[in-house]
Amino acid sequence: MSTAEAAATRPALAADPLWWRSAVVYQIYPRSFADSNGDGIGDIGGIRSRLGHLKALGVDAIWINPWYPSPMKDAGYDVSDYRDIEPVFGTMSDAEALIAEAHGSGLKVILDIVPNHTSDQHRWFQAALVAGPGSPERARFIFREGRGTNGDEPPNDWMSEFGGPAWTRVTEADGRPGQWYLRLFAPEQPDVNWDHPDIHAEFEQTLRFWFDRGVDGFRIDVAHGLVKDPGMADANGLTFPLPADTPDDIDHPHWDRPGVHDIFREWRRIADSYDPPRVFCGEIWVGRTHRLTAYLRPDELHTAFNFEFLMSPFLAASMRETIQTTLASHAQIGAPATWVLGNHDICRPVSRYARPQELVGPTDRNLSHYIDLPADFDAGLRRARAAALLTLALPGGAYIYQGEEFGLPEVEDIPLEAMQDPVVAGTNFEDLGRDGCRVPLPWTTDGSSLGFSPDGAAPPWLPQPSAWGSVSAEAQESDPASTLNLYRAALALRHQQTALGDGDLTWVDAGPNALAFTREPGFACWVNFGPDPLPLPADAAVLLASEPDVDGVLPADTAAWLRLP
Repeated sequence: MSTAEAAATRPALAADPLWWRSAVVYQIYPRSFADSNGDGIGDIGGIRSRLGHLKALGVDAIWINPWYPSPMKDAGYDVSDYRDIEPVFGTMSDAEALIAEAHGSGLKVILDIVPNHTSDQHRWFQAALVAGPGSPERARFIFREGRGTNGDEPPNDWMSEFGGPAWTRVTEADGRPGQWYLRLFAPEQPDVNWDHPDIHAEFEQTLRFWFDRGVDGFRIDVAHGLVKDPGMADANGLTFPLPADTPDDIDHPHWDRPGVHDIFREWRRIADSYDPPRVFCGEIWVGRTHRLTAYLRPDELHTAFNFEFLMSPFLAASMRETIQTTLASHAQIGAPATWVLGNHDICRPVSRYARPQELVGPTDRNLSHYIDLPADFDAGLRRARAAALLTLALPGGAYIYQGEEFGLPEVEDIPLEAMQDPVVAGTNFEDLGRDGCRVPLPWTTDGSSLGFSPDGAAPPWLPQPSAWGSVSAEAQESDPASTLNLYRAALALRHQQTALGDGDLTWVDAGPNALAFTREPGFACWVNFGPDPLPLPADAAVLLASEPDVDGVLPADTAAWLRLP
């Protein structure tokens, strides 16, 4: 399918208030999408220059990772001002122009909001450092006295997601060692205190600031965090997500606590006050499906990423169980599922699926878990293409992380001195971090940055593999069998087929190594996870397949969309 044909099939969703129930959203990691000014870092101008690519791809919306002012200690997730634009990315005028141009192309715009923590350079945290213990300024954050002799030990045993204790001690104005502040991520990311009314007001004002500028919704970072045990009880080795058989009256001291739901009810009232209503998608790592769907009750968030599906190995039984459990749990509260294969925190699916899938654990999500396993990247790409068709055929909505439409693998050989993810240093180089899925995109077959930056620009902020020219947008444009054109064709068909998007499915028994289901009217998806060819229904016509020349028999690691009589 040509670019023009794909774009022509895409209907406008502007008039549909329930667009989010079936939307396909494209995630833009701005540092790595496209660089317009030649500094080697992607920016808003780069996004504007590639809106044509996104429209031709056929997505319904874009989600932009944080573009706010930030010292960039965690790639923008350390925010110093929630209501402005980071100069590296551009200006507020640039942002407003992008929102208008995206809407003019029929694309909704979703931003990223980071409510669990700020930057240590945020005006409130700087004021808290100066004000001292017991001050109103410190009450906006979570400061505590230390334990042990002279308070030399952290207030409790909580651990940072980036390695080591989750507490950092400050030096008081008189030079003595002072209180400790909670930071569940990097030291430069102090957690805010959601028991304080100023925090509620600050984020409500931020929501309205961007909604008033036309933003259609927010993805909420660490949505299962925010509320902490007021007694700061030790975790005592309690892992998270909690085991599936954990009684509901047992809560983790700082993840998925019941009080977080009151916050999102406040936010939902704000979103619903707009016409059309704005929407939310939560980043929620909780494990247990009923705890996930609790966030999706009608007066809370609209959608949440289905990370159980993302983490499933490419095995028929595992994926079917995850799909069934997800659909059943979401149906109980009338919420759509939101399917996702990757993002800026996760090893890319081509590289995850390249490894022996029976060796992949249920919580393995970054490169450190895969790097020592043997890899077959041809198999990884075939499986990623098949998984894409499976994802886009399932009931509900879906997110595509930039570069998945090119079939990009994880970059596994970034030099240690070039790595920038704070996870790497925080774990003393034991965890290889997330830089491998954040490498700047290849747009052209040649050039010093493969079209990511203008000619003569500074080197990209992370090094690109030289071989990526062969999988660039330019290289794939004219190849009808390319991954780019597979995504275009799938998204075009998704808009054409009334069976796809929101709704339900009916399973078909296709054997232990396959998944097959129908969706009304007249659509079926078959996926062959096994090593042997799989016969397709004799009376079905192939609409699209993840590998070429599928006719009557489905090869290994291949998915097909079928039209039923």
